[in-house]
Amino acid sequence: MRQRIEPGPGQESVWDFPRPPIAVPDTRTVTVSFAGRVLVETTRAVRVLETSQAPAFYLPLADVDESMLRRNDRRTGCEWKGVAHYFDIVVGDRVAPNAAWGYDEPTPRFDAIRDHIAVYAASVDRCTVNGHVVEPNAGDFYGGWITPDVVGPFKGGPGSMFW
Repeated sequence: MRQRIEPGPGQESVWDFPRPPIAVPDTRTVTVSFAGRVLVETTRAVRVLETSQAPAFYLPLADVDESMLRRNDRRTGCEWKGVAHYFDIVVGDRVAPNAAWGYDEPTPRFDAIRDHIAVYAASVDRCTVNGHVVEPNAGDFYGGWITPDVVGPFKGGPGSMFW
């Protein structure tokens, strides 16, 4: 059974996020590293906020080292954002399969994430937001990033499927 954690000063509760979700610009410094290389460093992220889920950070392709991305054939559908396509992140012999995703044609409500990718924090070596190391969202469905400024409980872990 879930019970909302009361946010402290400077924190948000995922239980206060809306449904349907929204896309919100975020100017904090976001970095993603894999195999000793920086995949992205940006101050132009977009957070997607949805009730009970840790925020997903969408990162502009203009700030991504696209030489590290290999598009694959995986596709999934989101009732809010549309059809997602996936990327493997590749550096030399290291491969993180299906570690990133994006939307070529997001729904109009989510046009802000066009030409952006999101990354599963558990699939790479390190993700940070303003220098704080991201804790990966539990499970393998949601790609949210848990940072010190957001509290749960977070959907995605064992027993949360029907929240």
